[in-house]
Amino acid sequence: MTLTFAELNQISDPLWFCLKTHPKHEHFAAASLRQILQVECFAPRIRFRKSTRRGVVWFVEPMFPGYLFAHFSYAELHRQVEHAFRVTGVLKFGDRVAVIEESLLSHLRQAVGDEETIVFDPEVAVGERIKIGDGAFKGLEAVVTRLLPAKERVRVLIDFLGRPIEADVALTKVISTQQPGTPSDGSRGAAEGGESS
Repeated sequence: MTLTFAELNQISDPLWFCLKTHPKHEHFAAASLRQILQVECFAPRIRFRKSTRRGVVWFVEPMFPGYLFAHFSYAELHRQVEHAFRVTGVLKFGDRVAVIEESLLSHLRQAVGDEETIVFDPEVAVGERIKIGDGAFKGLEAVVTRLLPAKERVRVLIDFLGRPIEADVALTKVISTQQPGTPSDGSRGAAEGGESS
């Protein structure tokens, strides 16, 4: 939904707006708005594992890069909000301002919980293709042949030097080849604390 500046200046009740921020500073902008202007903000993030040169590392990234949601009275606070720390403006389309329906945000806010973070850590299933993120087989792709839950490991089939071999790998060193944000039926999402972006 969009409203004109004149329409917004006649509404005293707070509404949800989409704010544009400096890249990778969504969380900081939200914290500043909360602390200085007492504006209710929502800046959801996603936490996921990724293979790096250092091994498997947890990353936290914004769910909506460059944007956050804020709840305030446009007539009273839009100037202060638009000039707040790390905020570059309110999302507009020409001379109309984007207003977010609260019902659209409520489901997402419930899913991410108080920490505003969804953990993307898909469960591994037999037959799934994975990538090994650490250890002697780092970087190799493999197929899961058996789950070893008591040891928190999986048995995988690897094509190593032209021949198939089986190896047991710790679950913490396994990276799903599925990308974050595209959960399958076997994935799970749980709200959990995360690092700062």
